[in-house]
Amino acid sequence: MPAGSDNVLEVRGLRVWYPRRRGVFSRVRGFVKAVDGVDFSVRRGETLGLVGESGSGKSTIARALFGLVKPTAGEIELRGRAAMVFQDPLGSLNPRKTVRAALDEVLAISGKGAAGGTAAELLESVGMDASALDRYPHEFSGGQRQRVCIARAIAAKPDLLVCDEAVSALDLSVRAQTLDLLAGLRRRLGLSMLFITHDLGVVRHVADRVIVLARGRIVEEGECAEVLSRPRDAYTRRLVDSVCRIFPQEILLPGALDFSRPLGYNTTP
Repeated sequence: MPAGSDNVLEVRGLRVWYPRRRGVFSRVRGFVKAVDGVDFSVRRGETLGLVGESGSGKSTIARALFGLVKPTAGEIELRGRAAMVFQDPLGSLNPRKTVRAALDEVLAISGKGAAGGTAAELLESVGMDASALDRYPHEFSGGQRQRVCIARAIAAKPDLLVCDEAVSALDLSVRAQTLDLLAGLRRRLGLSMLFITHDLGVVRHVADRVIVLARGRIVEEGECAEVLSRPRDAYTRRLVDSVCRIFPQEILLPGALDFSRPLGYNTTP
């Protein structure tokens, strides 16, 4: 989309290349092109799915957005505040801090205070009881820990929520509950979301548009229903055929998708 349009994020010509060194003197013999000339935008209020297999470059893009890796070239323009939900909720939380301390820390750093709600209100917004505030990460299930991570992410009132494989480590039923939770938060808070995953079955239920990555490049993009029902690129067709589904009994084939049916799970832990 053109510059100046209603986008919360614009990425233009993004490259992340890592030098490949060999020999005694570690001379550069080439580059690993983790991300190689990627352009995309996230509109305000939409969820964009970023899909690809391991090594496709999708997580490198996320790290570049947050300054965790330095781009080789390109531009990243973020209009507002961004927060991230990682794949491993246990590794994302300090084991020595209670839930209350983790949430209060973000509220204090962001300066949101009452505008961001109290720690109890944040926890309740993700379907957990305030009685859990004084417990530690190891006392929760994986799904509950991820809910705490989501509460921490929204504490600073972000404009863009980046979810990097945020449900891939969860059981199928818990995964569906977490997706329902994220969808509800998006509607209530007016969030934009960048949902990074290897699973087209997940993207099917959360994304408005989808981008498919392979070897650091975009091979296909468009409206989610269109791309998953009628994939044009051979790589996308292979992903559709081998997708890890939320509902194992469903057959995910081009033209056989029902995009109108909700997940059907509530958001209780």
